[in-house]
Amino acid sequence: MTAQMPIRRTKTARELAEKWGVSERSVYRRVAEPRADFLARAKARRDRAVELRAQGLSYAEIAEAMEVSKGTVGRLIHDAKKLAEHETAVDQAQAS
Repeated sequence: MTAQMPIRRTKTARELAEKWGVSERSVYRRVAEPRADFLARAKARRDRAVELRAQGLSYAEIAEAMEVSKGTVGRLIHDAKKLAEHETAVDQAQAS
């Protein structure tokens, strides 16, 4: 069971478990963001970074626009490339 109306929490699962007197796993089940929502949010971040890079922005400019570090921008772009390569390989394997 995942949270029906998930919100970003400011405390760790351990802190909440101690506060509520339950296990960490109970906290995860109650407040976790649904996986599909998380994956969609992550894809949107990667796509935004790739889009800005395609417009010719530097990593520093992308980082400023997205309010993240340059390292995060690099990771997002790297992850997007790796996922695209993987999808291409899967498509080629299915076509064979």
